[in-house]
Amino acid sequence: MKRFYRKVGVIPAAADNGAGWQVVLDGREVRTQAGNPQVIPALPLAEALAAEWWDQGEDIDPRAFPLRDMVDHAIDIVRAVSEQSVATVLSFAETDTLIYRADPEDALFAEQRRVWEPLVTALEKREGVAMPRVSGIVHRALAPATKAHLQKRLSEQDEFTLTGLHNLASLAASLTVALAVAEGEVPAEAAWQAAELESDWQAGLWGRDPEAEARDASRRAGFLQAARFLRLLRS
Repeated sequence: MKRFYRKVGVIPAAADNGAGWQVVLDGREVRTQAGNPQVIPALPLAEALAAEWWDQGEDIDPRAFPLRDMVDHAIDIVRAVSEQSVATVLSFAETDTLIYRADPEDALFAEQRRVWEPLVTALEKREGVAMPRVSGIVHRALAPATKAHLQKRLSEQDEFTLTGLHNLASLAASLTVALAVAEGEVPAEAAWQAAELESDWQAGLWGRDPEAEARDASRRAGFLQAARFLRLLRS
């Protein structure tokens, strides 16, 4: 698609669209991909969306709108199915990578404990919950009280925060990692490295292939964008 606008701006949302900010192209308000008013709750996030439009060349690259895509998903999808979205994000606690570890006699176990245990312990302290630790792949359910608390915690989040958390948790396969980033306890890059610890360990043993490297780079970029999304949302 050819670029069809000259000017990009950010204005306060119209009163009937709710509180927030809207991006405008040549004075026209941008709408979501489903046609809903694209009202953004935080000015820094709205300005970042405007920058995505400014940075387009003569031809618009639809892949160059990661923040817009997350905003639209929050408005068009998550808002309509918030309970389902909470359940989806919660599932990444029930299968959290950071609680499933190698056998204690394996060298990987010590590295997992060194990197992962501080993150899990911080979650437990912050949330007042107890997470299991499992050696092997046999599933162990969360304690009912832990699951109930985390479900309530997620239910209290707005659709934009849930969207960011879902992206982080799905890419890291860990709600522990997602919440650590959202709370600002761990820099996004360090959190990503923690989530990829086992994959990197195996690659160190057996080597890497170009296709896997490309997939990992794409996943890392998505994770860092989701972290940026939440940071801008809370600025």
